[in-house]
Amino acid sequence: MTIYRGTVLDTPDDAAIGAVRLRAQTDAALVVDDEGRIAARGPFGDIVDGGAGGAEHEVIDLREGLVLPGFVDAHVHFPQVRVLGALGMPLLQWLRECALPEEARLESVDYARAVADEFVHGLVSAGTTTALVFGSHFAGAMNVFFERAAATGLRVAAGLVASDRGLPEPLLTTPDRFYEESMALGRRWHHVGRTRYAVTPRFSYSASEPMLEACAAVLKDLGGSLFTSHVNENVAEVAAVAELFAGSEHYVDTYDRHGLVGPATVLAHNVHATAPELTLLAAQGAAVAHCPSSNAALGSGLFPLRRHVEHGVRVALGSDVGAGTGFSMVKESLQAYLMQRLLGADGLPLTAPDLLHLATRSGAEALGLGDDVGDLTVGKQFDAVWIRPQHHQPLGIGLRHATSPEDALARTFTLAAPADIAGVWVGGERIHST
Repeated sequence: MTIYRGTVLDTPDDAAIGAVRLRAQTDAALVVDDEGRIAARGPFGDIVDGGAGGAEHEVIDLREGLVLPGFVDAHVHFPQVRVLGALGMPLLQWLRECALPEEARLESVDYARAVADEFVHGLVSAGTTTALVFGSHFAGAMNVFFERAAATGLRVAAGLVASDRGLPEPLLTTPDRFYEESMALGRRWHHVGRTRYAVTPRFSYSASEPMLEACAAVLKDLGGSLFTSHVNENVAEVAAVAELFAGSEHYVDTYDRHGLVGPATVLAHNVHATAPELTLLAAQGAAVAHCPSSNAALGSGLFPLRRHVEHGVRVALGSDVGAGTGFSMVKESLQAYLMQRLLGADGLPLTAPDLLHLATRSGAEALGLGDDVGDLTVGKQFDAVWIRPQHHQPLGIGLRHATSPEDALARTFTLAAPADIAGVWVGGERIHST
């Protein structure tokens, strides 16, 4: 066993966003067994003196800084890391001019391998330990992505992207081909190590009814897989989907009528949600990945978090690389806070514990991993991030002058950057250090 000593902050309760409480322990000990699970937790002195083996096992001293649960990114695009920073365009223009031409280049497996290396490094260096990854349109690219993620040790769910209309021809497939390639990828990677499969139509705009039926078949035949796509991101996109699916009640219904909305569903954005859609998402137990930086960068709108919470819809956070502004879930959390402030009375005031929950436990629950990760409770995997800023940097100064653990956490969400992340562990295995 290994003992990790430090100031440990997490949010293990299931309180609604807006009412989350922080669990904080200074000079705490987390005892991690050989399988990467937390075997004991408590004050360091009690653990050492109380028979947990403090004198017998290695002690990793993390007291300089904060120990947080590993971050969970509920929506991030593997093929888009090289188009980060393209500003000034709405969604459909950005797709046409930036994202889709880049995604077509992943037809080359060598190109895809290089992108996968850059993408995985971006996640790990930002402290992300678990991610629901929007994949590539090419099966070869997905194989090299899974290989790279598995070699690093990340917890990821991802899958082949399905489109059969509305996109450049190199990105299109047929329902039969999509089913066959998805099943082959699933047989190779689903529930292998820390990887899982996610059925992934790009969005209803580019997926016909037969393609969505093929998605439903893959979801059924790969037991335990996830379903993810986009919904209600941009007003022009919403209008186009309404024209294509004249028989559907609303955007969410384009998925639900094929049996694609349920507890294993994570739909990204939902900025322009209607009340019937929120009611349906809540009733089906689906989750929404809120991507505040992307919504702001593309001018998509301000996310109605209060309405989601009031309807009982589960919400997690996504970086949405590359329409978003980077891999940092700390920055994404701050953007979520700022967005709700801008909404005034329509917004949901967020505290630092709310932000930590959104970046950790909320994402774990959305991805069906709440029993294993998302907080640092005994019995869960030791997926953790050690934030240790340099002494002279603003965060280092801020932490030294914090008046409480919650104040320290608020300063962390305001000031921290990937450079402040000194260590990242997944299942007790250190996968990043500085």
